[in-house]
Amino acid sequence: MKIVGVAACTVGIAHTYIAQEKLENAGKKAGHEIHIETQGTIGIENELKQKQIDEADIVILAVDVKISGRERFEGKRIIQVSTEIAIKSPNKLIAKAAEVVGQKA
Repeated sequence: MKIVGVAACTVGIAHTYIAQEKLENAGKKAGHEIHIETQGTIGIENELKQKQIDEADIVILAVDVKISGRERFEGKRIIQVSTEIAIKSPNKLIAKAAEVVGQKA
């Protein structure tokens, strides 16, 4: 399964990057291809390419604030959670994404 997403917290520092790391580790551990863009205090990092978005089976938005570029994900299956959920339960979140897509986690 191919997963893309965005992590962004209210302050744009710690939780943004912790959520990104936890999601990427959980996705890779489950055997999925995953790319998480961060939108923090220093702007957008690891910006998703349109090709990655187009090929993605699902989008995970681990966000506590409004993100820029959300329209890029129109027409895609989206799971939106807080950064706290992504940090505390990344494996469950990846399993849920697989369930939504109809694949084994």
